[in-house]
Amino acid sequence: DMQTDFCGVGGYVDKMGYDISLTRKPIEPIRKVLEVMRKEGYHIMHTREGHRPDLSDLPANKRWRSCQIGTEGKGIGDKGPCGRILVRGEEGWNIIPELAPLEGETIIDKPGKGSFYATDLDMVLKMKGIQNIILCGITTDVCVHTTMREANDRGYECLMTSDGTGATDYGNHLAALKMITMQHGVFGTHADSEAILKALSK
Repeated sequence: DMQTDFCGVGGYVDKMGYDISLTRKPIEPIRKVLEVMRKEGYHIMHTREGHRPDLSDLPANKRWRSCQIGTEGKGIGDKGPCGRILVRGEEGWNIIPELAPLEGETIIDKPGKGSFYATDLDMVLKMKGIQNIILCGITTDVCVHTTMREANDRGYECLMTSDGTGATDYGNHLAALKMITMQHGVFGTHADSEAILKALSK
């Protein structure tokens, strides 16, 4: 979910006072991975977390929690620095220009943290014959980790890009990476972008 509200200058997370250098740090590694994988013809998919403008797909508990951490009690659906926060079609909901999807690349719009919940991602992957997934994005400990767990439960092999992910708290990022390695890779594995690109070049 490399969206303005999460990692863009002036976005929701930025205005809440978080250090967005942590959520912007993965941008360059992701850009490099995208460049190579596009050239090699791999399937590229993007995700965006957001809700319908009428908020009919926004659970009350998610709305309430977002207001507790928001600036001046503002949460999902309220007017933020880049339009209504995490609402589809608003400026802050868009993927940042540096990593914008190219024409023809799949975009999964999701109302939750995981990319499989209430989406057609599983069907799209199956129709394309995809079994192995390389994950990038933010945040490592929430959306990326949730998606990895969902994918693992559905039988997909997962590889998380360790420097192509980030969190608003660096300790959480490291903890999320450590969890993946437990039990010889309980959810999959992780490697940095340089190692991944080196392996793809063989």
